[in-house]
Amino acid sequence: MFRWKIRKFICEKFVNDNRGMGVVEIILIILVLMGLVLVFKEEIGDVITSIFGKITTEVGKF
Repeated sequence: MFRWKIRKFICEKFVNDNRGMGVVEIILIILVLMGLVLVFKEEIGDVITSIFGKITTEVGKF
């Protein structure tokens, strides 16, 4: 009988506990974003370089 109460307690407290789900989802989203940045690292760098190049040429015109 005592073992059954322990199993019931574990099921109620740990298996049905969804409080940590938000943290897990945020960590997975961050990992996916980091993976995308690593895959497209050169392309992102090229875009940023061209944007700053345009900014400096436009500021030089004034």
